Amino acid sequence: MTDTDASEQRYEISDDPSRLDHARIHHWLSTDAYWALGRTREHQDRAISGSLNFGAYDRATGEQLAYARVVTDHASFAWLCDVYVDRSARGLGLGTRLVTTIRDLLAPAGVRRFLLATDDAHGVYAKVGFEPLGTPEKWMILQTG
Repeated sequence: MTDTDASEQRYEISDDPSRLDHARIHHWLSTDAYWALGRTREHQDRAISGSLNFGAYDRATGEQLAYARVVTDHASFAWLCDVYVDRSARGLGLGTRLVTTIRDLLAPAGVRRFLLATDDAHGVYAKVGFEPLGTPEKWMILQTG
């Protein structure tokens, strides 16, 4: 049995916003995610409300064990962010499956460009088809804070 098979049997991925454990998501990101350390709960709740959100849940207990959110126009562009897998569920293929589900859900709408930023999970995203920017000189950023 592959990691993906085990992940499919044990975990359910859902975009149902009513299932999200906001407190748990905030705790994960604000205390254990290098990109969101110290993020306030109010900030996180606003980010959730303005995004397409995904949770991965243990089928036996209903416990949320992973999270990702997408900022998208549902037509051509998506920014994947705040991807987090609980430490107890890492190494089981759950992160790869979560990102694959997101990609596959948005593809039929015509989303053809997905972006993300990561310091340490390039291998996870490469499994789903992400690669470094081919022409980084075309991209720009405006940081205001």
